[in-house]
Amino acid sequence: MTTFVLSIIALIAGYLCYGRLVEHQFGIDASRPTPATRLNDGVDYIAMPTWRVYLIQFLNIAGTGPIFGAIMGILFGPAAYLWIVVGCIFMGAVHDYLCGMISLREDGASLPEMVGNELGNVARQAMRVLSLILLVLVGTVFVTTSAGLLASMTNGVMGYDASVWRTVWLCAVFAYCILATLLPIDTLIGRLYPLFGAALLLMAIGVGAGIFTEAGWLPELTDAPFVSHHPKGLPIFPFLCITIACGAISGFHATQSPLMSRCLRTERNGRFVFYGAMITEGIVALVWAAAAIKFASTWSPADAAVSSDATPYQRLAALMSSGSGSNPSLVVNMICQTWMGRLGAILAVLGVVAAPITSGDTAFRSARLILSEFTGIRQQLTRQRLLLSLPLFAISVCLLFIDFDVLWRYFAWFNQTLATCFLWTAAVWMLRRGRCHWIAFVPAVFMTVVVTSYILAAPEGFSLPLPLSLAAGLAMACCLAILYLRMVAHCKRSHTPATDTQHG
Repeated sequence: MTTFVLSIIALIAGYLCYGRLVEHQFGIDASRPTPATRLNDGVDYIAMPTWRVYLIQFLNIAGTGPIFGAIMGILFGPAAYLWIVVGCIFMGAVHDYLCGMISLREDGASLPEMVGNELGNVARQAMRVLSLILLVLVGTVFVTTSAGLLASMTNGVMGYDASVWRTVWLCAVFAYCILATLLPIDTLIGRLYPLFGAALLLMAIGVGAGIFTEAGWLPELTDAPFVSHHPKGLPIFPFLCITIACGAISGFHATQSPLMSRCLRTERNGRFVFYGAMITEGIVALVWAAAAIKFASTWSPADAAVSSDATPYQRLAALMSSGSGSNPSLVVNMICQTWMGRLGAILAVLGVVAAPITSGDTAFRSARLILSEFTGIRQQLTRQRLLLSLPLFAISVCLLFIDFDVLWRYFAWFNQTLATCFLWTAAVWMLRRGRCHWIAFVPAVFMTVVVTSYILAAPEGFSLPLPLSLAAGLAMACCLAILYLRMVAHCKRSHTPATDTQHG
């Protein structure tokens, strides 16, 4: 319990201290007109109250990521606490803040445009393609997951089995996503998402209370924190850094933060909305990591699937596998219903159904906006938005008939690779403007080691020996760091820092 409490305190302190430092180094200007007021188009550029923007941002970046990832990540042991805290404060929150604020300074530019402005047109085109593929995949899978969960809940209703209900729910969820993608951002998203975001927070608060009141065991940092406790023997590094993404650092956030950069009334609100939402997500991840292992430590299946002397980590792995495959949603449902009763069951539905739907539709919306920048088609008229949205949904429908098992194995890696690319972009942006670029450079180097070594060592990658994979990851990071430091030396010699409208 001590480690859990100290971790929560560390995240809050990180927001108050390091978050303020990052804000200072970025150099906000509260008097500077924001895109929401200067480019208001009544569709995507709309100034909204700060609390509403914060809740939308939180729900956009959260979904089920900090829940499912944390549940699977705690299998590695107390190292999960360390990764969530350190990753969130010094990497994820910095990533989200710089992404949102750089986008704001560049008229609400999307991720590919920001990357291209700093790293060149080739990088811009590559990020456009990568982002579109990732966003359509995210939207499709989140919609499919939500429809599957709803189908399991309505199985047998009106005499129809789950397969029929799955088709019905797929149509319903897709219809909602089409509306949310096409309508102005304050019509559905601006009104419903704050409610869903508040529900996700309420669920975390209720589960957090159960951590203090319910019986069970919690890991502490004294329990061999740098030794993997994973039942499958997976090493902590780099596997933990990929498993827990949204609770520590996630590239998907870089596709979502520009949406809210177009809705801020003043730059002063950036730290609360971008850095603060990521810290909140880290707290949610900590809560679910602790709740999952504590609940599993007292869980005893009726069919004796695990022995009486099994470790809590083995029990949690068995609990997730007690349904059809490894399914963290089973853990969410059981914890909510056991610890919070009927209210918990309702919140669980919002958490594991509504949250992925909302992340899915904003993924499609982000894809539409990136496609708009790529094609130059303006988005004021509904027919213009339809022109870009319908092909995205047509592709998504086609993807429903493809086996996603293999694709999902690569999703987490693509997610962190996207985050790594933006961190390098943010470092260059800060460098060219004479600001403290090290706050982005150091995380970029670390994440380069993570994503390179993971894809080389992972079973779904090249399955190389871990020492060789780590050496290759370090070599890649060193090469990029040397190139970057040469750029630093060049900027010092030129003494010509760019302004926020110069991209160098």
